[in-house]
Amino acid sequence: MTMRVSHRALITRSLRVIRAGQAATGAYVAAPAFPTYHFSWFRDGSFIADAMSRCGSVDSAEAFFDWCAKILTDRSDRIRSLVLRGESDPTGVDAAEQLHTRYTLDGVESPTDWENFQLDGYGTWLWSLDAHLRRHGLGRDAYLPAVTLTLDYLTTFWAAPCYDWWEENGDGRHPSTLGAIRAGLTAVGRWEELDPERRQRVHRAARAIDELVASQGVVDGHLTKSLGTSAIDGSLLACIEPFGLYPVDHPVARRTIAEVESQLAPAGVHRFAADTYYGGGQWILLAALLGWQHVAAGNPARARELLDWIAGQADAELDLPEQVDDAALHPERIGEWVDRWGPSARPLLWSHAMYLTLAHELGLTGGGDDDLTVTTNREPGA
Repeated sequence: MTMRVSHRALITRSLRVIRAGQAATGAYVAAPAFPTYHFSWFRDGSFIADAMSRCGSVDSAEAFFDWCAKILTDRSDRIRSLVLRGESDPTGVDAAEQLHTRYTLDGVESPTDWENFQLDGYGTWLWSLDAHLRRHGLGRDAYLPAVTLTLDYLTTFWAAPCYDWWEENGDGRHPSTLGAIRAGLTAVGRWEELDPERRQRVHRAARAIDELVASQGVVDGHLTKSLGTSAIDGSLLACIEPFGLYPVDHPVARRTIAEVESQLAPAGVHRFAADTYYGGGQWILLAALLGWQHVAAGNPARARELLDWIAGQADAELDLPEQVDDAALHPERIGEWVDRWGPSARPLLWSHAMYLTLAHELGLTGGGDDDLTVTTNREPGA
């Protein structure tokens, strides 16, 4: 069918989807209609909170940051114990003992089996929190206990192998994870409330990340999915914008963006070439992330193409999915995931958030009757 989609309407819908998906505790459920995602992740939630902050929903963003802070301060003794042990022997702390990546909406660790040791979310929450407080001129004192715990944890374990953005490859180290950690460390490392010794430790870790990625995470001029490999991954885009591991005009950044475009972006963006999760579709949030790079590089026309493509993936209720399978890399693998977990997640709050972020970067979240016409066969929940 042909459906007329207004960016104003999709922005409004995205804000409503996120609001509806935020629990009283402040946690954002990843996908309300997808049981496997009935949790809140630091990674997803931090990007969602950043989008809400950009759009002026200060209370929503702060409720999430407060939820994060409570999770951390409630585990202060555990974190200090991990740090003490890690300082003596980082390899002596088993991954199963580390902080989890996802929590129930009440802030409880799930007992179900999961790839829990992921460090990028904790770096992303520091980056997102700092950006929010600076954006709105807000005080930092209330967050200082949780921030210092996070800093001590990350400066101790940043070099440890852990699962990547996609909760895979737990025995590797990944530039997208290292970029998120560095962004968080760098953001709050400027806080004058930090004691000089901790600030120095933060800066040392950030420099070490720079050196490690430059020496082992760049092949043929582009960032790689994992250290010691040459593969491309869509999550690497975040190392440029917003995390600033390389500025957008740096040769490594330009080459990385070009490789993502050529290898993974037929219209939207795939995660990586070997992806078989729901067949390896094109992810909405990665399309928005690619658009963000083009805004930063001074190419708003390409960014607008990606924004319009995202809008074209909305169903009749204006819900955005996690991914679409129109150009799945491995379509023969779609059925096994549908049998296992049901249809792919829709709506996904992170998708709506990244759409909002790209729309904001393009100056569209202030209103206006900015319409486009797309041809789509997507019915509600399709």
